[in-house]
Amino acid sequence: MPVIDTSAWIEWLQDSTLGRSLAPLFRDPSNCIVPTIVQLELAKWLTREVSEDAADQVIAFTETCDVAPLDTRVALRAAELCQAHKLATADAIVYATALLRHGQLVTCDAHFKDLAGVIFHPKRPAQ
Repeated sequence: MPVIDTSAWIEWLQDSTLGRSLAPLFRDPSNCIVPTIVQLELAKWLTREVSEDAADQVIAFTETCDVAPLDTRVALRAAELCQAHKLATADAIVYATALLRHGQLVTCDAHFKDLAGVIFHPKRPAQ
């Protein structure tokens, strides 16, 4: 099951060309995993960039996915991944969730591109 990173969510929400290519992932939300840290990042971004109402709507949609909470097991694995791959805390939590759930991380963030279990969709330069 895919674990969808914040970057992929944002591309989809912006309806970018890349986001449209990712749209099939969002057709059946029960078949994707959303870490709670991604919910936090989405709520923060949407409140800042769009509106609080939009944030509420998207978070409600994420609730129809398999929401993966940050628990001790994920936190400890994320700590290892921070060290091993020089990941930021939030990124390590998302990646740890993917690894522990045996899912593939779907992301548009280049710092994940060479890691095992990652499906990397590069952002295209603005034209």
